[in-house]
Amino acid sequence: MTSVGDLLVGLVVLVGLFGVVVQVLPGGLLVAGAIIVWGVVTGGAAGWTVVAITVVVTVLATIGKYLLAGRHLKRAGVPSSTLVWGGIAGIVGFFAIPVVGLFVGFVLGIYLAEWVRSREARPAWRATVAALQATGLTILVELAAALVSTGAWLTALALT
Repeated sequence: MTSVGDLLVGLVVLVGLFGVVVQVLPGGLLVAGAIIVWGVVTGGAAGWTVVAITVVVTVLATIGKYLLAGRHLKRAGVPSSTLVWGGIAGIVGFFAIPVVGLFVGFVLGIYLAEWVRSREARPAWRATVAALQATGLTILVELAAALVSTGAWLTALALT
């Protein structure tokens, strides 16, 4: 791949890493997609090794983040219906309040759904905190995978 191509891949990787943290863009997929394109175009042992590492790490992280979050929420006693309401409220919030609406809507939706279910503020707040912790876990898992893939790409880039 040319230097311009490498630079473009690097820019997409940076945008993807930002997207992993901010959760507005599909950051993990952007990172993986850019690195896979680089590996296929570059070819050779380095390119295909990076593709293999990226695919394996991304698939494991995608599965792992949902398993970890689900287990955390199950332990906290947060039902799936509460998460659905939180997601719906997050989508509404995304359009109602620019920039922070997704986060505000999600938190408010979780809290209200649990408050309606339990009719008490304390359990509703505990469920909200558990949902935020689970979200944080998924972000950390996805970020770790994106950083491992980025590290593999940078190593291969330096070697080719």
